[in-house]
Amino acid sequence: MTTLDRLPRITQGAGLLQKIDGAVEGLIVKGGPVLVVSDPGLRATGLIGAASNALKAAGYAVITLDDVKSDPTVAQVDAGAALARREKVAGVIAIGGGSAMDVGKSIAAVASGSESISHYVLATKPFPKRTIASVCVPTTSGTGSETTRVTVASDADGVKLWFWHDVLKPDLVVLDPVLPTGLPAALTAATGIDALVHAIEASTNTNASEMNDTYAHEAIRLVVKHLRQAVSTPGDLVARAGMQWAATCAGIAIDNAGTAVAHNIGHALASLRPVHHGRAVGLAMRATLPWNVATDEGRFAAVAELMGEGRNAARLPAAFDRLLREVGVKVSLAGEGYDQVTPQQLAEFMARPENAPMRRSNRRPIADSDLLPLAEAMLGGR
Repeated sequence: MTTLDRLPRITQGAGLLQKIDGAVEGLIVKGGPVLVVSDPGLRATGLIGAASNALKAAGYAVITLDDVKSDPTVAQVDAGAALARREKVAGVIAIGGGSAMDVGKSIAAVASGSESISHYVLATKPFPKRTIASVCVPTTSGTGSETTRVTVASDADGVKLWFWHDVLKPDLVVLDPVLPTGLPAALTAATGIDALVHAIEASTNTNASEMNDTYAHEAIRLVVKHLRQAVSTPGDLVARAGMQWAATCAGIAIDNAGTAVAHNIGHALASLRPVHHGRAVGLAMRATLPWNVATDEGRFAAVAELMGEGRNAARLPAAFDRLLREVGVKVSLAGEGYDQVTPQQLAEFMARPENAPMRRSNRRPIADSDLLPLAEAMLGGR
């Protein structure tokens, strides 16, 4: 049996952020306080001010939480939820990359209860019924968090904790292709590769299905078509819109099928040393593709075909490596302090419970004896 879960309402168009009041009409009660969640990097861009002004002009009271940092923490979510409870907010609008969206989604999900977000780790306890509207406005094109029921937050020791439940999935996604045009090329590349890895893993892991391939394969096709142009010509709205839809489709794909070993390794490494998520999972996929395609039964071959290599899984690792290099992702970790992380440490974190679902979902089974060689491939890549 194959099941595809519900989608949020999704709307896309240039300039939609300045019309956010119209997008949320009917979803957030007018006059009710709205909590706008974003990261500090957006303060100087005027984007948050534009959204706030549109909301205020429509009669909403606006409260701003704009200090969300990369790799959000449990403490950040708990502080935001306390603010939402105190101000009795009617809706949370998260504007930013994956971190801001994860925090906004989490705040909306737990604010109607009284527990810390950590209470719900790994779906061990049910979330409270959500009574606050949840809206995501991505400013990058990669995480797909805008369409998933999953969030991530780090504990006090820096260990990434996973949360999943339908209440974490937003009600509305607003895609404005103007928003990512100011991203540096390196960030455009890393986030785009994140979307590609999502789509590849969702279409090749043990949960993959033909129904879900509708989204995963479309995301791969769009990344191959638009990522180079989005990196080289940042103001190209056609390329930006294409990458936004790629990230959203890839988000839908992992919401239905999850990820696999590249995310297992990427999250394990990030628990040991700070690293951009998109780059981490991209390098992890580069390191593990040769091992994964060796037992391919056709799904990796389908990805190779979408990447222009014919239906030949053996050609996929080189094609993926080539795309990484063409968009400027640095493929070696040498000289960046990662030599302080040993393969044994990385393998140990790959085996931890919080990373177990991604390990189990990998189509080629990952035995304990495979962990160290895969960790060595990740850390020793050139």
